[in-house]
Formats: sequence, C-alpha cells, structure tokens
Amino acid sequence: MATLPPKVTGFACLSCAHEEPAGTDRFTCPLCGGNLDALYDYAALSSSVDRDRIAASPDRTIGRWAPLLPLDEGSLPPPAPVGGTPLLRAKRLGRALELNHLYLKDDTGQPTASFKDRASVVALLRAREAGAETVAVASTGNAASSTAGIAAALGMGAVLFVPENAPAPKLTQMLLYGARVVRVRGSYDDAFDLCGAAAARFGWVDRSTGVNPFTAEGKKTAAFEIALDLGWRAPDWVIVPTGDGNILGATGKGFQELRALGWIDRIPRMVAIQAEGSSPIVRAFREGKKDAESGPAETIADSIRVGKPRDAVRALRALSASDGLALSVTDDAILAAAARLARESGVFAEPSAAAALAGLERMVEENRVKPSDHVVLMITGHGLKDPRTLSGRIELPEPIDPDPEAVERFLRGAGR
Repeated sequence: MATLPPKVTGFACLSCAHEEPAGTDRFTCPLCGGNLDALYDYAALSSSVDRDRIAASPDRTIGRWAPLLPLDEGSLPPPAPVGGTPLLRAKRLGRALELNHLYLKDDTGQPTASFKDRASVVALLRAREAGAETVAVASTGNAASSTAGIAAALGMGAVLFVPENAPAPKLTQMLLYGARVVRVRGSYDDAFDLCGAAAARFGWVDRSTGVNPFTAEGKKTAAFEIALDLGWRAPDWVIVPTGDGNILGATGKGFQELRALGWIDRIPRMVAIQAEGSSPIVRAFREGKKDAESGPAETIADSIRVGKPRDAVRALRALSASDGLALSVTDDAILAAAARLARESGVFAEPSAAAALAGLERMVEENRVKPSDHVVLMITGHGLKDPRTLSGRIELPEPIDPDPEAVERFLRGAGR
C-alpha cells in the first residue's frame, strides 16, 4: 500500500471509534466492519495552508484543494475537469418559494454529468498511487458511469456491478467508456454484495460507496466550493438528495473541516431528502438511531433507490452534528420538482437530483425555512441520465404543416 501524505494521520471507524494507522490497507474497521473516516492534522494544516491562496488558485478543478485531500500533490490536477461547478443564484425559483437567497450547487456539468465524479477521481487516483490497475464498483448507475469515465481518463480497468434495471443512458455511458459491465439480477444491494466478493477474489480495488473511505474525501470538496463562493460563509441549509448517505455525510464533513481550520465560523444545517418508498435514513433519524436498517427500495428516482444504505452512520452523524433534518417526498413530488426546476431555473436534473427541490418545497410548506435563510440545493445529476422517467410526464406536440398560419393555429391552441 502506497504511503499516504503526512497530513493524513490515520482513520477512525464511524461506528466504534477504533483507529487504524494511515498506512492501513483496510477499507473497513477490522473490529466491527464499520466504515472508516480519514483523519487529518488540522492544527498543522491551519498554520500551513492559506485559504486566500487557495481562492486565488487558477486551478478550478478539485486540484485547487490538494492540501486538504489524501493524495500526493503530484497526482493533481485530475485527469478530467472534475470540480469547480457553479453555485447558481436561483432568483426566479427563489421568488416563487418566497426565499431571498436560494442557490443551486449544479454538478450536472461534471465530466460524466454527475456529482459522483468527485468521489471517483479521488478514489481512483488513490488506487493508482497504491499500484492498482483495476477498480470495481457497485452502483445504481451514476457511480458506475463516473468510475468508467475516470478510469478511462487514467488508463485503468473498471468492472461495474449494476442492478438489471439500471437506466439505459447510464449503461450506454459505461460501455462507451470501455468498462466491463456486470448486470446483476436483483437489487442494488445484490450488486453491492457481489462486487465486494468479486473485488476480494480478483484483487481489485473496491470503489463502492460506504466501503472506500476516499469517496467521501472527494465529495467533501463540494462544501469547500460552496463556502468559497459565498465568501467563506456557510449557508443556513444544505439540502441533499440521499440514497446511501455518502454525499450528505461527506458534504457535512467538508463544512466541519472548514470550521476546524477556522475558515468558516459555523456549519450549515444538513437536510437529507429521500423518496417515500426508499427512506431508511429518514426513519433512522426520526427514531434517533445511529445506523439505518434495511427497508423497501421503491422509487422512480434510481440514484436514491437504496434499501440498505451503506454509509448511513456517516449521514446520521452529519445530521445530528448540524441540527439537521431528514424528510421523505413522494415520487409525484419529485417529478413535479424536476419540471419546476427546469422551467424556473434552467437546470435540467434527473429525478433523484430534483428530490432536493421537492424536499425544499415541503420545508417551505411546513414553515421550516425563513425567507432570509441562505439555502443551497445539491443538484447531483443531469436530466439526460434518466430521460425515460421524465419523458413519461411530457405530452409531445402534434406535428404541423410548414405554414405560418398553421403556426398561428398551433399557438392559439397551446394557449400562447
């Protein structure tokens, strides 16, 4: 195992607090099997890393954050332009919701069109540093597409385990990137278990969420970018569509690290949004539990269709540490939110990403958020990732004759 840079002091189990040294080749706790979290020497970092110098960096990728990542700085910038996505001020949508400071952290423009590229690039760069040639991942779709794309950019092999109902556009991405795609009869949970067994048997690095601790290290960079774009301030709320819990937990960690460094003076309240038919983290949070139990996984939002969340402990810790919330929304609310997001902000999101807006709408209805609050929605995947689901709510217009009078009749009929 290649040595980690000195800024990483080790790993701590999120479940039992057991600590592993920085040189460990383990990805999970040897005592309880819990997920590991990378530890840093924040005192040393605060005296050696200057936030203004980072802000002035011409590198707009996650390479800008190299001093805060568990990588040799020679590994960066990344092989693809991962990171540096815009924080959009959603004025029209904010006015409609009577919110004065609504922002969209729009990760739809990542190289493979999803937030998961942040995780993949750090996990795969770390795997390459350790001498790995092949990585494996279990995914509902986006993490697999991301792994395939980043592996292609790095010249690494990728084996992807996905449930048989993964959306065709995501499967097309994976195959065009040259990955080996294993469609598993069953659910994401079945694919996850098979990926772990296969990776152990064939000596591959498992990049799967909740197993590989370096995925969270990539995803935390979204928090860094949000704080930077807000002038080194934390928003009041960060609303995250949630499946396994890794994005929410990692983003929360990012804000906590910034506070530990003294770069922000508080952390935002984190909000987990899940679909009603797939909401184990919401149930666990309401019941005051530290981990989530398995449950149903029925929703049209494939990227958050998870019955057994693999990083629930990290997510629940982030919610508790920030006085956060966990809410569920219906599939109908998710689809309506996808349409509203596109029409009132110009951002085309897949259903799972639009769940963040559906959650905010519920928060507004329940008077949980004030008009003056600064609110950030995490938009985690592009609408073209799953167009079939969205197109089911669209009625295609009838064709017309190539005649201006036909255009006039069409516009009258359309009520315009």
